[in-house]
Amino acid sequence: MISSTSGSGRVALVTGAASGIGQALAVAYAQVGVAVVGGYFPGDPHDPAQTERLVAEAGGRCAMVAVDVGDTEQVERFAQAAIERFGRIDHAVANAGLLRQSPLTAMSDAQWMDVINVDLSGVMRTFRAAARHMSDGGSMVAVSSIAGGVYGWENHVHYSAAKSGVTGLCRAVAMELSPRGIRCNCVIPGLIETPQSLDPVNSLGPDGLKQAATGIPLGRVGKAREVAALIRFLTGDDASYITGQSVIADGGLTVRWPD
Repeated sequence: MISSTSGSGRVALVTGAASGIGQALAVAYAQVGVAVVGGYFPGDPHDPAQTERLVAEAGGRCAMVAVDVGDTEQVERFAQAAIERFGRIDHAVANAGLLRQSPLTAMSDAQWMDVINVDLSGVMRTFRAAARHMSDGGSMVAVSSIAGGVYGWENHVHYSAAKSGVTGLCRAVAMELSPRGIRCNCVIPGLIETPQSLDPVNSLGPDGLKQAATGIPLGRVGKAREVAALIRFLTGDDASYITGQSVIADGGLTVRWPD
């Protein structure tokens, strides 16, 4: 069992770590002494070296590994890389995601499966690979979205379906791994400023985020570091009695009184 009250000596496996929430989480872990093995998709434009640099500046250790969470063998090698580099896995965070816009009536089976394969099956693959190596008493978190986790989102049926499925997956994993003392929770971010949400083609874009902020009780969209802090809490000792839960971080958006 993990008994240390600090992060010293612990190792976190984090997918989607080259930007956004994943990158912010790598830095957040560095601040408490948790080493990170971060996954990045080679086809993305984000430079994984930036995450390594930010982690080093925060006094932490980080190894970035290329991985496509849509491919089982690559995910297995990703988890094995953590064992080879740091000797253990204590936390696993399934954060990698794919966002594409398509109306339901125009959506092909391939478009549907591309998103499901990354945003839902990719979570399963990450947890499955990590569980085979994880120390008893470890923890897992998957990143869902209010689009699917709470609301529906037009022209994003595949994305919403995947993100909804993540919540059920986490509940089942929490029950299955509880005899080993492994906890599993889901984070449901609201509107967060990340490279994904700033994409004007597949998401809201800068103007859309600015407009959406007017409907958020706290008056702004969230920051990646704020979601990262929540994930770090849920994987840490202070959350030792929390498992199978879905925690929303949305500035009050989902509880506001309708206009």
